[in-house]
Amino acid sequence: MNGQAIVDILMIVVSAATPLLIAAVGEIVAERAGVLNLGLEGMMIIGASTGFAIAYATNSTLVGVLGAALCGATLSAVFAFLVIGLAANQVAAGLAITIVGRGLANLIGSGFVGLKRARAWELRIPGLSDLPVVGKLLFGQDFFVYGAILLTAGVAYWLTRTRAGLTLRAVGENHTSAHALGLPVRAIRLGAILFGGACSGVAGSYLSLAYTPFWSPDMTAGRGWIALALVVFSSWRPWRALAGALLFGGVAVLALAFQGLGVPIPAQALNAAPYLVTILVLVLLSARDARGAVAPQSLGVAFIPDR
Repeated sequence: MNGQAIVDILMIVVSAATPLLIAAVGEIVAERAGVLNLGLEGMMIIGASTGFAIAYATNSTLVGVLGAALCGATLSAVFAFLVIGLAANQVAAGLAITIVGRGLANLIGSGFVGLKRARAWELRIPGLSDLPVVGKLLFGQDFFVYGAILLTAGVAYWLTRTRAGLTLRAVGENHTSAHALGLPVRAIRLGAILFGGACSGVAGSYLSLAYTPFWSPDMTAGRGWIALALVVFSSWRPWRALAGALLFGGVAVLALAFQGLGVPIPAQALNAAPYLVTILVLVLLSARDARGAVAPQSLGVAFIPDR
């Protein structure tokens, strides 16, 4: 296998990892605030559907991405109303949002099945993008990839180096104490949920605007659930989420490579490989957490103020 072939494989790994990373980083912010959002899959699929529909209608990828972020945030606002306004069970509310999101996405995208449009633009730096082997890998990715890296760096810095980030983490660790200190727990959680929903919408739009690019029903194929597992895998740290996204993306690409090489393994088993790895990772992490939990202490606990 020559150097260019390795670069091509790495390009595919990065592409497969990008939507997982964007969605996982948004969910890290929400869970750091103490909210478990199982609606990522629904928010990603609605982002994929509306992002493609808006981009196709306006002939603008940027407008499509912004529309997907808005739709993801809107769906997350419904989730926020349930878990913050009504103190509903977060697990049940998240599952309901996933079901609703998938239904709405298929309804919105029904008129766009089979249509195609130009792939999202890629970075081109004269001289650097044409470097042998590494030029395309480092300087020829689409803007989603660089945006995902900047998002990871920004969230990592914000959570650990800013007063607002530390405040959000305090809410996630003990919302009762944070409320007693006068912190606006509900407002902080609302902002975190909306941010996570917008990120999920953008992650979904990547699938329909850059990864394929076209719309097909249920094209997220469980990536929202993998992103949720990635949050736990990363111990709620953005940079670890980047490494985990590359790992899960590599597993998915490896399964495709085996199919292309004609390895005598059923295609169904190869397609299930990323999800089997997800289950294995969760089992290993559960064993680790039994010795010392690392999740935010108020994660999944409804906040009901006493005054």
